[in-house]
Amino acid sequence: MKSRAILVLEDGKHFFGSSFGYPGEAFGEVVFNTSMMGYQEILTDPSYFGQLITMTYPLIGNYGINDEDMESPKPSTGGLIVREYSKYYSNWRATASLQDFLTRFGVVGIEGVDTRALTRHIRSAGAMRGVISTESSDLKELTEMVKAHPSFVGKDLIKNVATKNRYTYHEGVDSLFKVAAIDFGMKRSILDYLVQAGCSVDVLPPTTTSDEVLRGSYDGIFLSNGPGDPKGVTYAIETLKSLIGKRPIFGICLGHQLLSLALGGDTFKLKFGHRGGNHPVKFLETGRVEITSQNHGFVVDKDSFSKGGDGSTSSHGPVEITHINLNDQTVEGIRCNGAHAFSVQYHPEAAPGPHDSKYLFDDFMKEMREFKRQKT
Repeated sequence: MKSRAILVLEDGKHFFGSSFGYPGEAFGEVVFNTSMMGYQEILTDPSYFGQLITMTYPLIGNYGINDEDMESPKPSTGGLIVREYSKYYSNWRATASLQDFLTRFGVVGIEGVDTRALTRHIRSAGAMRGVISTESSDLKELTEMVKAHPSFVGKDLIKNVATKNRYTYHEGVDSLFKVAAIDFGMKRSILDYLVQAGCSVDVLPPTTTSDEVLRGSYDGIFLSNGPGDPKGVTYAIETLKSLIGKRPIFGICLGHQLLSLALGGDTFKLKFGHRGGNHPVKFLETGRVEITSQNHGFVVDKDSFSKGGDGSTSSHGPVEITHINLNDQTVEGIRCNGAHAFSVQYHPEAAPGPHDSKYLFDDFMKEMREFKRQKT
């Protein structure tokens, strides 16, 4: 017989369901993801640190878990919320069930929730703190506990997920360029794409100084994804200010936001964020629409670079908005040609998701090639 579980939001809204995965209590920000598949990659994406993920697709777990699709050694999410968990799984690559996976890593799950109603509530009221509990059904007590749980705004969360030590990814592979990848909570698929594009990659802790990066004789700098509010990572912003213009830079997700802040832009928290594998983004230069994979709760302020209404400037020259989200017109990409720096808000490695944006890794190679040509 299934154990009872409850999800309680900070505004008092609550949903009853059944426990699956690890029993206990999990606190975090309740968000929703619109992907139809890829729950393993989502659970092991460090960008989801401390969040309670609602999957909008109604059936989750039907293809199990496998070792190849891990984006990090363990899940970073606080908990998982689904409509229906499939205890029977079928996939030739599967090595375990989702239930066993959650139990193994201590992730609390709840099934039987009306995820459509929950998602509509979040879209209306905004993402908010919540708790999944199998230990208590006292609504007043749980609501007070949620309200006492700290907000993510202004907090440095990357220290919980980023590497503490420098390491080389796929050491010994033939490569055209040597890249410093600053880890703010990086997914393994990103490193795979960099290697496939022709890069030898050293992964560096987020606290690495600009002098340490420049001493490494790198051809380019990659800024990874990661969790939380970019304004809470002040040391990374200051480091980037010293690196901009000295090497080509490519950033994604949190890396995009940090680069924007270092270039003089600003960021703010979205009402309920963008999470899923089906977000339309327009590349303004060509008019081409890409379907993208996204996971972020903060975004770059499109007016923060403006000077005179239609121009954008930084101390390194013009900053151009290159991509916009077609759902809400928010910024999805920037470029500073004078600094050989560009970034996008979404995930071009798309694990899970479509591969429309893979060309960005080739663009990074072109930037490094051009930068090297100019310096010789």
